Amino acid sequence: MPPIDTDLLALLEERGFVHQSTDADGLRAALARGPLTAYLGFDATADSLHVGHLQGLMLMRWLQHAGHKPLLLIGGATTRIGDPSFRDSSRPMLDEATIAANMRGIESAFQRYLRLGDGPSDARVVNNADWLDGLGYLEFLNRVGRHFSVNRLLTFDAVRSRLEHSLSFQEFGYTLLQAFDFTELARRHGCTLQIGGADQWANIINGVELSRRQDGAQLYGLTMPLHTTSDGRKMGKSAQGAVWLNAERLAPFDFWQFWRNCDDRDVGRFLALFSELPMAEVRRLGALQGAELNEAKIVLANEATRLAHGAPAAEAAALAARGVFDGASAGEGLPTLQLAP
Repeated sequence: MPPIDTDLLALLEERGFVHQSTDADGLRAALARGPLTAYLGFDATADSLHVGHLQGLMLMRWLQHAGHKPLLLIGGATTRIGDPSFRDSSRPMLDEATIAANMRGIESAFQRYLRLGDGPSDARVVNNADWLDGLGYLEFLNRVGRHFSVNRLLTFDAVRSRLEHSLSFQEFGYTLLQAFDFTELARRHGCTLQIGGADQWANIINGVELSRRQDGAQLYGLTMPLHTTSDGRKMGKSAQGAVWLNAERLAPFDFWQFWRNCDDRDVGRFLALFSELPMAEVRRLGALQGAELNEAKIVLANEATRLAHGAPAAEAAALAARGVFDGASAGEGLPTLQLAP
């Protein structure tokens, strides 16, 4: 990874990670003052993360490289409800065993992108069930609910969009649970920054405001753009389904092929977000045309697969692809299917 500029926020903006910030100037100053702790949340709705989560992991990787501490929160409690933001329907309810299995699968992806441990800038995995499971309903209303107006919550787009369909009282409370998560992480781990997709803006704002009202503490929020591919697909999805990060769900060769086959218009943007190449090289590769652009796509596929599955897997996928498309006979590394006689 190239050296980090003194203005880390400017670097993140240049690479396309920044959509909104609750206080850009204050956050820039906080990042410059010294190490801070930032958190990114994941609900355990599947046993693997997918490419749609990769933007957040890469942002946290840049923060760690600059000396900041990532907290990776898995919603062992909030997964039981499901975030209703910008969804047309409720998520299916999962049992405790499924949630536990999903959490193990998700954690296995973290260690490929971030250094986990107990050091000052080592990433740490936390579970919000640790503080939400023991929180009584009346206590929650007293500690959190009294700080929020229903009228204000109904003005957020994430809530209003669901009112056109159906929004349960259970789901309506999700944003307050996430706000409480932020204040608890601030108290327990000194966390001052929450990161999320653009659809998390309302939830993040509520956490910042709750901390200010309860403790008078200054917290920050940063959202990332919600990315779609240039042909309109949601990032993380392909014609064959989700592009999973765990090899058990998607073979490294197929992962490599996802990037190799991306739309020409996405190459420069994806290189900035999903590789660690210097921006000068990203711009050079993104500006290539015709057959040369195919070489840039191979660079993208190699870099993304190296981070997700390691250099040997990336090299094997590239070699297998050359065997297929150049007419070679080996085809080593390709997925195989055994047919019954």
